[in-house]
Amino acid sequence: QVHLEESGGGLVQAGGSLRLSCTITGPKFDRANLGWFRQAPGKEREFIAALRGITDETYYADMVKGRCTISRNNAKNTVYLEMNSLTREDTAVYFCAADVPPTFGNIYNKMSYDDWGQGTQVTVSS
Repeated sequence: QVHLEESGGGLVQAGGSLRLSCTITGPKFDRANLGWFRQAPGKEREFIAALRGITDETYYADMVKGRCTISRNNAKNTVYLEMNSLTREDTAVYFCAADVPPTFGNIYNKMSYDDWGQGTQVTVSS
């Protein structure tokens, strides 16, 4: 059984930064593909960033590239998402997701992930 729990959301001023955490319990965390997605009201859940477990290669959506970093701490079974230069368009519920054991599906696609957290709200104020 894989369980994911996000933390670190809240209210952030435009131009500021945040770090979200996602603690994952379950087997083979160090080999899991891990992703961050977000969903704004009335919109589809969209890809933000991912980290491939076997290679540690990272992937980013164009809209966050250059201002976003995904990383993991295997000792803490935690994956992080750091974002800076936040704008109101970054306001959304942020979800972490895991693909355990890792498959070779499209890492950008939410359908490639089997397990999800409940999400954490991020609100960017102007």
